[in-house]
Amino acid sequence: MRTGRLKLVLNPIWFIGCGNMAGAMVEGWQSANVDLSDAVVIRPSAKPVPGLRVTSNYAAAGPAPRLVILGCKPQQLDDVVSRLTAHLTSQTLVVSLLVGVELETLRQKFWTAGAIVRALPNLPVAVRRGVIALYGEDIPGELHQQVSQLFAQLGYALWVNDESSLAAVGSVAGAGPAYVASFVEALAKAGVERGLSSELAATVALETVLGTTWMAASTHESMGDVVRRVASPNGTTEAGLAVLRRDDVLDKLVSLTVSAASRRAAELAEEAKGPKLAQEAPSA
Repeated sequence: MRTGRLKLVLNPIWFIGCGNMAGAMVEGWQSANVDLSDAVVIRPSAKPVPGLRVTSNYAAAGPAPRLVILGCKPQQLDDVVSRLTAHLTSQTLVVSLLVGVELETLRQKFWTAGAIVRALPNLPVAVRRGVIALYGEDIPGELHQQVSQLFAQLGYALWVNDESSLAAVGSVAGAGPAYVASFVEALAKAGVERGLSSELAATVALETVLGTTWMAASTHESMGDVVRRVASPNGTTEAGLAVLRRDDVLDKLVSLTVSAASRRAAELAEEAKGPKLAQEAPSA
């Protein structure tokens, strides 16, 4: 049974852009019954967002925001800065969802804001089962708590101590749903190859992964323990695992995949700095 709406201290909220990730967060907060009545989405297309007011004009957004969710693309950052900065005050918290755009870059660009936090959520925030890594420096205790409470409505929210840790969590959790989905898709294809219909194979693969992760989360077993429970000595599962474990092929493949995502995040960080900031940055 639902109780009353969760009232937010950080109002009004401006969502700058509302693509896949910001849209998923809106869905999660709406599901959690968070009060978004004072929220507005600002996007050039003015494309509707269910339950929220949308405008393409910053001047029409209303009172200065207490919380800005920066959900635009990194390539759009400079255009957003030119339009948004005049509306920020010392009471505004900017939460950036931009992958790879470092805190120092954001400080340089949003110098009129009171505080800046980087957040790297993943898509399951839409169903309140997301992972959200948070990072900020010199965030007052009360504000820190408010941000924690807000993002805890979307799943597992954790603060990290530095941007390298933020990037590490993001490279695993942020992109992870796409990798897991690719594995489920591959598992389903293997079922089709063995005579199952595509619909049945997709359902069996999805339910297998869902059931396995739910069981592990419920029992607090390690994945290694789950493997040992399923794989009988010299059985069919062991035969399949021997392929995955040969020359550590699975571990190496996943490591290369995550490394590629990390490299791209670093490239985005350099691009976001712009020529001036990049020149001033210390060499590695």
